[in-house]
Amino acid sequence: MRKLTLICCLVFVAMLSGPKSFAQDSTPAAEPAKVAPGPVHFYHLEFLVQEMGTDGKATNSRTYTATVSTDSHDHGTSIRTNSRIPVPTGSFNTGGENAALALVNTQFQYVDVGVNIDAHNTHENGRQLSLDLVADVSSVAPTTDARIHQPVIRQNKWQGSVLIPIGKPVVVFTSDSLDSKGSMQVVATATPLQ
Repeated sequence: MRKLTLICCLVFVAMLSGPKSFAQDSTPAAEPAKVAPGPVHFYHLEFLVQEMGTDGKATNSRTYTATVSTDSHDHGTSIRTNSRIPVPTGSFNTGGENAALALVNTQFQYVDVGVNIDAHNTHENGRQLSLDLVADVSSVAPTTDARIHQPVIRQNKWQGSVLIPIGKPVVVFTSDSLDSKGSMQVVATATPLQ
């Protein structure tokens, strides 16, 4: 009887002290420290697209601007400046055998030609701006043969993570031209907005 009384007392004491007395390690796991996001800054981005001649001087240049922010929820910015160029893909005669009623119908496919620039994941890195940049520059090449009616489309496409010094223009992409001894380049400048 004494054993039964002793066991009941021990169970009663254990119940009063709560479930923590049975736990092996009751210390809660440390939560990772949350980093407070820094202040959001806005930047004016200027992209200068230049066609360079054989002498290294610009023969044609165009400027495109956009605004980006360092907000982590910002979806970035896109620039689209295109023309739709018709490219004949086939033709057929609707007049049958009667030449007087013959009508030739030509089918066309349209190709977008121009400048496409996308900037995403903008972050400050000291006095530089880091971003993921995609630039796609296409144009219609000049035709040297008058008998050719099909346009030749020149295209330069670059993609990469770039680091732009704030307030200073920097060449972010460059490539040689395939049909001449010139080249094409993209110069970027990031200026903080107040």
